[in-house]
Amino acid sequence: MNDYQAEFDNKMLLADLQVIIQVAEFRSITAAATSLDMSTATASAAVKRVEKSLGIELFIRTTRHLRLSSAGERYLPMCQEAMRTLALAEQNLKEELDVVEGEMRLTTSSDLGRNLVVNWLDEFMDEHPKIKIKAYISDTNVDFYRDPVDFALRYGAQTDANVYGFKICDVPRVLCAAPGYLSKHDELTHPEQLASHNGLFYQLQDIVHDVWLFSQDDNVFKIKMTGNRASNDGDLVRRWALAAKGIAVKSCLDIASDLLNNRLINVMPQFTPTPSELWLVCPSRQSITPALRLLREHFRTKCSNILQQLYSRKII
Repeated sequence: MNDYQAEFDNKMLLADLQVIIQVAEFRSITAAATSLDMSTATASAAVKRVEKSLGIELFIRTTRHLRLSSAGERYLPMCQEAMRTLALAEQNLKEELDVVEGEMRLTTSSDLGRNLVVNWLDEFMDEHPKIKIKAYISDTNVDFYRDPVDFALRYGAQTDANVYGFKICDVPRVLCAAPGYLSKHDELTHPEQLASHNGLFYQLQDIVHDVWLFSQDDNVFKIKMTGNRASNDGDLVRRWALAAKGIAVKSCLDIASDLLNNRLINVMPQFTPTPSELWLVCPSRQSITPALRLLREHFRTKCSNILQQLYSRKII
């Protein structure tokens, strides 16, 4: 085999490994082939080449299902890490030339993602047309070694030592309700009056967040709420609030447009719910590319502009 043929085969091996990763993600050779814009036969041949080279079966196939074998479950994370390392090596070379391109796989929460981040990403891609985005909208916690994402935009203080993060901003949270809901109830002047109101709750797995904390000066008020609606989708909680179904505690970023247009009202602003933070996190320092740095600053600018509007209108 001449040097040219060896180099060609190596390139084909890298392409084959990408097929393996996609087949594992979709649990389907056909779906993986569609994602990679190739024929099913080509994808199937790539899987067979890798399995033949390794001398093991990576997938268990039935007439209806395809899943990773035990050997495949051990091999896949190493395969993914190898592909990430190669991609980062390529990106680091481009960094010297100030080239901003490549695929960015982002996950973010439902409310923030649908109502703000998708528009921010559109603007970012308009500025950097060589960037490709894959956005995953979900309120579940991200696992970088399981989920097909490169970074996450998430609420909450960063405490995981296994990931690397950038704080985007501090995020005030507000007690909010629609004018139509508030018109049916007496004016709220103290958190203790919330006991008679219908809470709209965010639920993570089996935990319903129905205990709300408020502070005023050095005083903290802990209120156990009752309500007839809870969801693991933050955007649904927002929609219930807009429909005057009850009262909720929300990030001011998630409902900024609703607050600015009086669709939702900041109730009892003198009593502040526990604030949050917005972070951009990734698996390691090595994951930070020029594109990610630019996107980080884009997010910071967008959040700052929204918060300034809310402060200037004395909404928060």
